[in-house]
Amino acid sequence: MPDTKLICLDCDSTLSALEGVDELARLRGPEILARVEQMTNDAMDGRVAVEAVFGRRLEIIQPRRADVAAVGRRYVETIEPTARATLAELRARGWTAVIVSGGFTPAIRPLADLLGVTRVEAVELFFAEDGSYRGYDAAFPTTRSGGKSEVIRRLRAELQPVRTVMVGDGVSDLEASPAVDRFIGFGRYVARPRVQTEAAGFIRSLDELLQLL
Repeated sequence: MPDTKLICLDCDSTLSALEGVDELARLRGPEILARVEQMTNDAMDGRVAVEAVFGRRLEIIQPRRADVAAVGRRYVETIEPTARATLAELRARGWTAVIVSGGFTPAIRPLADLLGVTRVEAVELFFAEDGSYRGYDAAFPTTRSGGKSEVIRRLRAELQPVRTVMVGDGVSDLEASPAVDRFIGFGRYVARPRVQTEAAGFIRSLDELLQLL
């Protein structure tokens, strides 16, 4: 697409206040929530590799299809307050938005639809006929460290954008810096020290993008 400008956005703790996997764990009670939250924070702060916790969290939770749908509704309820207006304005300025996430596609899709984002690069979940958990797409890049860079490089090869920007709160987002023209850290919900220090820019509200871009 000629003159495409690509903005890649994390979902959890960026487009929404939620960490989706933690919300799935919350449905299993406080003990499981505490275990999963610690694993999520360790990965997002860069203390452990994403792949060290990704599958394990799902094994602990055993999410059902109905649970994932419930979290999808919660994403919409906890949308970042300026997200809809900001993305509408960016589209008007010629930016194409893609959600690039280590979260789960079926949970993120309702939020993406609300935001008018057609493309979601996230992890598929698999369910049995009775709705029970059957696994996840372990081959998808964002299930491992450096995965967001891989996704963005594929997007750049496909779309040939004239400029590419990534926005997110976690170290997994920061890792995408070499694959983009600019990485902007986000801190409305959690301000991670390494992201604040190493990002090319840091914002606490998505509408601040309109001044930066």
